[in-house]
Amino acid sequence: MEVLHAVLTGVALLANAVVYGTDFFSALVQRPAMAHANDEVLTSAMGLTHHYGDKRMPVPGVAGVIATALTLVAAVFAGGALAIASGAVALVSLVVWLVIYNRISGPVNKKLGAAALAGVTLPDARELQKTWDSVINVRVVLQGLTLAALFTGVAFG
Repeated sequence: MEVLHAVLTGVALLANAVVYGTDFFSALVQRPAMAHANDEVLTSAMGLTHHYGDKRMPVPGVAGVIATALTLVAAVFAGGALAIASGAVALVSLVVWLVIYNRISGPVNKKLGAAALAGVTLPDARELQKTWDSVINVRVVLQGLTLAALFTGVAFG
């Protein structure tokens, strides 16, 4: 069971690292770059980015959540208290991330994505992107906490 826990943790780490890296890049590079773009470029660039992100990022995102949940189940059967606690922290962090994404980021993605695909510039594009930007740092912290918890559970659990 310990080997299964380690393998599942590895899968969870890799899948969640994709989401963490994407969010980290968005916070560190994309957000400040788009703050200097005009509304037409912002709508087009971020709309297309969000459109393709929403189509492609669910694969590592869902894999990460499932692998993290299975990691927690394996930790329960393996019996390590630290691994169980770490798995629980990781899973709760992902659930909170998903709530933030679904309530704030996702609706912005849909609006900007639809505008970009239609070739129109939204008059409120900057405000929409500011709404999205307002939660990206929290999303990065939650993904980082997930990775740290998973690592802790496998390394010390």
